[in-house]
Order: sequence, then structure tokens, then C-alpha cells
Amino acid sequence: MKDTGYRPKYITFDCYGTLTNFQMADAVRPLIAGEIAPEDTATFLKDFRAYRIDEVLGEYKLYRQVLRDSWQRVCNRWRIPFKTSDVEAIVHAVGSWGPHDDVPEPLAKLADAYPLVILSNAEDEMLQNNVAQLGAPFHRVTAEQARAYKPRYQSFEYMLDQLNCTRDEILHISSHIWYDIIPCNELRIEMPRL
Repeated sequence: MKDTGYRPKYITFDCYGTLTNFQMADAVRPLIAGEIAPEDTATFLKDFRAYRIDEVLGEYKLYRQVLRDSWQRVCNRWRIPFKTSDVEAIVHAVGSWGPHDDVPEPLAKLADAYPLVILSNAEDEMLQNNVAQLGAPFHRVTAEQARAYKPRYQSFEYMLDQLNCTRDEILHISSHIWYDIIPCNELRIEMPRL
């Protein structure tokens, strides 16, 4: 990253996929084994992702309900049995994921210089274990608190209100174009440029 002299008040992060190793495919594969042909797995996973995206754009509900409703819809589409136990397994999996291997050390160094914040589409309870595994202190802002999911502006605006800062006082880091990069660009929130 080019040094521009910019020093944010906070560095904010997306959690899943950016800091935490997002392993939804690994969580889902055992649940659909024997239900769909192995060569259809990638398409099934894309459909499940598309339904999760569609669900977060609607009226706010807890993320476990987003997962449940998305799972119900993808099961209906693929004409496979919907099982509550599958949803429970997915919810448990999401809360268990740890960081990418290359995250904890640089994150600890950043935490020495900046207050760190997570803006996540998860609910509070689900996120606790993931954040604990990162090994750095974080302020947490979740969809559950904001009552809105990214990419909705409401979640970013809520975070700014909670931090009592302006959009030019944060640097937001994410690996997600649709959930984070596009809304940050539209809201003129600073993001790293490589």
C-alpha cells in the first residue's frame, strides 16, 4: 500500500472471508452428500450463496434465520429434504471458524497502533468465538446491533454513529466486492488501494 500520510482514527474490517477463513462449502458438502450428484455441488453452493445474498436484502432478521430461510429455499429449488439439523450444523460451523493463517500476527501489530473494529453480517453470539480466535482486541459492530446487513448503508452508518466518527476517519478492509467495497465506495469510506 502506498504511504499517503493518511492515519485513520479506526481500522475497520469485515470478518468472514477477510479475517476468518470462510468455510461454508466445507460445512455444506457433508449435508448434501447422497442428495445431489457430486458434479452439481458447485452449482448448489452458488445457489445457496445467492439465496443468502437475497435474504440479507430483505427485512432484518437474525443471521441464523437468514441461514435457515436460505437453506429452505435452496433445498426446495433442488428438491431435496429440508432438515432443521442441517441448519443447526451450518450455524455451529459459522461460529467455529478460525482466522486465515496469515492474519493473527499482522493484526496484533495493527492493534498496537490503531483501535480495530469488526463490521460483520453475523449476529453477536455467532461472532464471539471467531473474534476470540483472532487474538487482537476489537470493537464489534454487527448486523444484529445495526438491524441491517451489508451492503445496506444502514450498517455502515450505524458503525460510524457508534464510533462517533466520520467516514474519512476510518479505513475499511474487506475481501468482498459486493458486501463492502461497493457500498464503501458509494459512501466515500476510505479503503486500501494496492
